[in-house]
Amino acid sequence: MNSMIIAGLLLVLLGLSYQTGWSKGRGLSAANSGVNVHSRPQYHAARVAIWTLVPALVILALWMAFGPGITRGYIVSQIPVDILTALDQGGLTATIQRIGALASGYGVAGEIQPFEQSAADALRNFQTITFLAMIAAAAGLAILALLYARSRISPRLRARNDVEVVITTLLIFCSAVAIMTTIGIVLSLASEALRFFSFINPVDFFFGTVWNPSFSTTATQDYGDYGLLPLLTGTLWVAAIASLVAVPIGLMTAIYLSQYAPRRVRAVIKPVIEILAGIPTIVYGFFALVTVGPFLAGVGNVIGVDISATSALTAGLVMGIMIIPFISSLSDDILNQVPLAMRDGSYGLGATQSETIRNVLLPAALPGIVGAFLLAVSRAIGETMIVVLAAGNSPVLRGTPLEPISTITVSIVNQLTGDSDFAGPQSLVAFALGLTLFVITLLLNIVALYIVRRFREQYE
Repeated sequence: MNSMIIAGLLLVLLGLSYQTGWSKGRGLSAANSGVNVHSRPQYHAARVAIWTLVPALVILALWMAFGPGITRGYIVSQIPVDILTALDQGGLTATIQRIGALASGYGVAGEIQPFEQSAADALRNFQTITFLAMIAAAAGLAILALLYARSRISPRLRARNDVEVVITTLLIFCSAVAIMTTIGIVLSLASEALRFFSFINPVDFFFGTVWNPSFSTTATQDYGDYGLLPLLTGTLWVAAIASLVAVPIGLMTAIYLSQYAPRRVRAVIKPVIEILAGIPTIVYGFFALVTVGPFLAGVGNVIGVDISATSALTAGLVMGIMIIPFISSLSDDILNQVPLAMRDGSYGLGATQSETIRNVLLPAALPGIVGAFLLAVSRAIGETMIVVLAAGNSPVLRGTPLEPISTITVSIVNQLTGDSDFAGPQSLVAFALGLTLFVITLLLNIVALYIVRRFREQYE
C-alpha cells in the first residue's frame, strides 16, 4: 500500500510539473514572438519536472537508507528495560521481528506477551506518523522546487542544455552500472577461484583428464580429482552440435522470411518459430529424454552404430532446436534493416536475387548476424536443464558425441547442491568453472569481432 502511495505521489508530481513547465514555456514563446527563445516548451517542461522530482527522490532515498535503523531503535525503546537486559543479540532480533510482524498484521507463533502487543500498537502509530511526515516532506520540498524552477523560465534560459546534461549524466551512470557490474562479477569469481587454486594445482585443473571430486573431510586432505578437460569437452561437443543445427536452419529461415516469403506467410511463420524461444528449457529436456534420445538410439540400432539415448548428440540436437529463434529472428531483423537502395542497385546491375543476397545483403548485415550467432552459442554453452536430462551427466572424457557426457554448467549445479560452506575445493570449484565459462565467452566475442572486422562490407 505504501509503495502505491509513493508511486502515485511521484506520478502526480511528474504530471503537474511537466504540465506547468510546458504551459509557461508555450506561453513564453507566444508572448515573445519577436524574441529569439532559446529552448522549446518541452525542454522547459522537462527541466521543471527534473527540478521537482529530484528533491522528492532524495527524501525517499534518505528514508530508505535511515528509516529501518530509526524504526529498529524505536522498537527497542518500547521493550521494557528488564526484558531488554535479559535478551541476547539473537533473542533481541527475534523479539524485534515478532513486534514488527504484529504491527504489520501478520500472525506470530507462540503466546503474545503484553509488552509485545503494546510495542506493536505503538510501532503501528509510529510508522503511520513517520510515513505521513516523509510524504509531506517530499511533496512540500517538490512543490517548492517546482515553483522555483517555474519562476526561472525566461526566453534566454538554456533549458535544453540543462536537460541534455541531466540525460547525458543518467546515460553515463547506467553505462557505469553495467561496467561495474561486470567488473564485480569478474572480481568475485576471480577471488574465489584463487582460493580454489590454493587447494588444487591450476595445472591439474586445466589439464586434468579425470573429474571425481571427493566430499571427504578436509582433515584427510583427500580432495579428489578436478580435471577440467572432461567437462570442457562435453561443453564444446554440445555447443558445436547445437550450432551446426541452429546456425544453418536459423539463417536460411531468416533469408526466406525476409526475401522470399509472402507477407501473409511471414505473418504466420515468424510467430510460430518464435514460440520455440518461449518454451521452458525443462520441457526441451523432457522432450530430449523421452523422444529424441530413444529415437536416436533406435536409428543407431538400425544402422549398426551404438548411440546412447542420453548423449551429447541428443542434448546438442534439442538445444539447437531451442536456439533457432535467436538466430532466425535477429538475422531477419538485421536483413530487413539493409537499405533498399543497395538491393535495387544490385538488381539494376543485373544481379539475380540469390546473387544479391550472397554478395550484398549478407556482407552488409554481417555484424548483426554474427551477433545473433554469438548470442545463440553463448546460450548453448550456458544451458543446464537440457544437458542434465539429455546428456547423461557422466563427467568422462569422450572422443565421440554418441556417449553420455557432462558439461561445466551441470557440474557447477552439482557442486553447489546441498549445504555449501565454501571452505573447501568441493564448493569453490564452482567459481573456477564459472570463470572458465566467462573466459570462453570472452574468446567468442574476440573471434566474432575479428570476423566482423575482416569480412564486413562498409558503405558510404
